[in-house]
Amino acid sequence: MKSRTHQLSAGRGTYVLLGAVVLVSLFPLYWSVVAASNDQAGISKSPPDLVPGTHLLDNLRRMLDLVDMRKALVNSFVVSATVTVSVVLTATLAGFALAKLRFRGRHALLAVIVATMMVPTQLGIIPLYLMMAKWFGWVDQLQALILPGAVTAFGVFFMRQYLVTALPTELIEAARVDGCSTLRTYWNVVLPVARPAAAVLGMLTFMNTWNDFYWPLLVLTPQNPTVQVALSSLAGGYVTDYPLVLAGALVGIVPILIVFAVLGRQILDGIMQGALKA
Repeated sequence: MKSRTHQLSAGRGTYVLLGAVVLVSLFPLYWSVVAASNDQAGISKSPPDLVPGTHLLDNLRRMLDLVDMRKALVNSFVVSATVTVSVVLTATLAGFALAKLRFRGRHALLAVIVATMMVPTQLGIIPLYLMMAKWFGWVDQLQALILPGAVTAFGVFFMRQYLVTALPTELIEAARVDGCSTLRTYWNVVLPVARPAAAVLGMLTFMNTWNDFYWPLLVLTPQNPTVQVALSSLAGGYVTDYPLVLAGALVGIVPILIVFAVLGRQILDGIMQGALKA
């Protein structure tokens, strides 16, 4: 037992290396704070100042005067949260069906799903825009952002691969012996087992949807923007006001950090529970 504990202990060099990696990873965020709190002349120095300045509130005030960042934050949160919940539920349900249910054409359906992941997104932009504009009339509406991202092939494939090994077949058989239907088995058995993978998928989906720029730029107007579209309008002009842009980016990144902190805790809890059961 002592030898096993000795093998799992980390040395001082490991912590030094991890600390260096953390510092390098956090430096871009710190530089955003420094640039957002300085003026244009402050960040144009050579070498630039590495200490936060005193212009953060002024830059935030100018940014709010130029773009409707409050509405952009609300739009991005509504779209990202709705898409995340939809993707997690549908991907877990489809992944459960492809991993544990036996039906004809299961492998062919999985192959088609994987094949769709190889098609570049840009090839479907024009047909998708025509569909949103002519079929549904959803131009400049948030539904045009939610519906195309409500189900993803990556999410289905990701959850299928996880549930193949993480979900014992015995649990499903025991639920059926107790009289559970397929949907009840999914809700009471599959979802608790899939919680760690669902947290990872939810975090990735929320971040990708929040950071999406090209599709919202096409279907939304500057009067009804998401965060990324609002930030792009700040970067316009002959001379880019970097403190202004980074002040907006600093506001736009706060929800991402909150979601990462909340779902990261869920991931660690799921991993710890799995380790205790093992």
